[in-house]
Amino acid sequence: MLFYLTTLSLDRFLKEDAPKLNEGEESDKEKVVAVDAFKHSDFLWRNYILNALDNTLYNVYCTLKTSKELWDSLDKTYKTEDAALKKFIVGRFLDFKMQDPKSVVSQVEELQVIVHEIHAEGMSLSESFHIAAFIEKLPNSWRDFKNYLKHKRKELSLEDLVTRLRIEEDNKMSDKRNYL
Repeated sequence: MLFYLTTLSLDRFLKEDAPKLNEGEESDKEKVVAVDAFKHSDFLWRNYILNALDNTLYNVYCTLKTSKELWDSLDKTYKTEDAALKKFIVGRFLDFKMQDPKSVVSQVEELQVIVHEIHAEGMSLSESFHIAAFIEKLPNSWRDFKNYLKHKRKELSLEDLVTRLRIEEDNKMSDKRNYL
């Protein structure tokens, strides 16, 4: 919505209050025209926003008189939901546990999607934190490999870690096939 209103050059109404005519300025035609133009544009913006809302939300927000009031109210409401979304995504990351029967590589890819969502929400984590967290989340059957990775002196990149996990998973699958 903000992009659309910006392309219509109506985004300035987010920050500005309507100009007011002081006593004696009713005869200043320039000032009267500026106030009328502002009111007309504000009317357009307010109704563009209201038109984009669901019918049930329209009834809630139609009582607000200016586009600035409307935008501030919507912004306050949905920024609160953004904070809840951030907490939900972080919770998913912290609660994520890799399971033994599933492919470790596919689970790492699931975890990478969650990390991408964290970044998309404007939160950042260092790559070394990602790597340490991914290693910690490896399933119990990977305990020896997990310890090997933890005691490695050289820093791994996330790409290197994923490559090593693929190789190790392939080796484990080969060993299983050879054992049977």
